[in-house]
Amino acid sequence: MIRTVDSPPHVSAPVLAAYSYCEAVTGQQARNFAYGIRLLPTPKRRAMSALYAFSRRVDDIGDGALGDDVKVARLEDTRALLTRVRAGEVEEDDTDPVAVALAHAAQVFPIPLGGLDELIDGVLMDVRGETYETWDDLKVYCRCVAGAIGRLSLGVFGTEPGARGAERAPEYADTLGLALQLTNILRDVREDAVGGRTYLPADDLAKFGCSAGFDGPRPPEGSDFAGLVHFEVRRARALFAEGYRLLPMLDRRSGACVAAMAGIYRRLLDRIERDPGAVLRGRVSLPGREKAYVAVRGLSGLDTRHVSRLTVRRQL
Repeated sequence: MIRTVDSPPHVSAPVLAAYSYCEAVTGQQARNFAYGIRLLPTPKRRAMSALYAFSRRVDDIGDGALGDDVKVARLEDTRALLTRVRAGEVEEDDTDPVAVALAHAAQVFPIPLGGLDELIDGVLMDVRGETYETWDDLKVYCRCVAGAIGRLSLGVFGTEPGARGAERAPEYADTLGLALQLTNILRDVREDAVGGRTYLPADDLAKFGCSAGFDGPRPPEGSDFAGLVHFEVRRARALFAEGYRLLPMLDRRSGACVAAMAGIYRRLLDRIERDPGAVLRGRVSLPGREKAYVAVRGLSGLDTRHVSRLTVRRQL
């Protein structure tokens, strides 16, 4: 069983201020993530905001306009900060509110901070301009930038006492992260191409005649772009189905958080499947009211009950 913490110790004013900063960053910059974490009790919400703010910092370095050498140096500086957090060397009066909040969260919850090292490794792969020949190659990247986030989040959520199969919870959290990241890759295929990045596996691109890339609003001449998208959508759906087995292992509000975040991405995947060419014409997104509906659905426990029923059927 993964430990949960329901009654954290008193939180000092400097730490509260650090958490407030992280929650502001999350509210302003997390398009989909924020809908889920709003459903968490305060201690878990604060800890998830600290994780997001640190992760956002890492992502912003990788996505910024700095030279590659400068990016690498800043990423290694960030790794050094993480080492200080891990060693308990960040004081409450430190001038970096993200470090203060993350250090406190790591004291309260069993967060596997090595996952943030993996995130830095993944962003370094972006900086180096790595491409991926096969799905197995891409999975390594996805596990760094998304699967690790799933495992970090599980450190905050914990599992319910006596939850069946809880020893596999980190595996399911990791898989759910892969599903979200593959959905991101499909949604951002044009944006990434304009930025000089290609994430979809080269052998998949070749199979569907898309090796020329996506630098315009139309697929490559003679390609089966819709076939490529539908192939990747099926892969993402299989990952979602496996990752959703995590839900019955979580308490109600943690399960609602996960169901809300994953549900938003599954609906994005539905839109992409219905109109594959939309990802080349602009950014596919959901309106706020639909995201709110998914959050309410998650809080109702519908997805968790559905997964629980499927799990029982498999066991019969």
